[in-house]
Amino acid sequence: MSTKNLGAIPVYQKALELREVSKAIASYITFNKDMLKRYKSNSLRDIIADSLVNDTVLIPEQIAQAEHSNSYAERMHSATFINIMIRNINSYCLGLEKDGVKEKEYLNLLRTEIKSFRKSFTKWRRTLRKD
Repeated sequence: MSTKNLGAIPVYQKALELREVSKAIASYITFNKDMLKRYKSNSLRDIIADSLVNDTVLIPEQIAQAEHSNSYAERMHSATFINIMIRNINSYCLGLEKDGVKEKEYLNLLRTEIKSFRKSFTKWRRTLRKD
């Protein structure tokens, strides 16, 4: 197993930023402020917010797994999984809009973070093939 410094990898830093933005937005827009009980809520907004946070937490974990793997197939699996999470996050933004979130500027901020992450992710994904 490699001992790469994840903090030095730009895509990892972008993933952490995306995670923090999503946590802050989810905390602000949800009806249930108890993060640990949000998944039990019957509110669609709470369920979407919980899924948003869960997916953004998984992204840096997948990057770390790919970076520490010697298996090309495992690295590509992580990259594919991250790509799915990015699509999910975009869908969550749309779902929150449809659910009536009035603070669209926060959702647009999240979309901007997603775009920034995606650029970094695309560059990083190309490096996985070269290792």
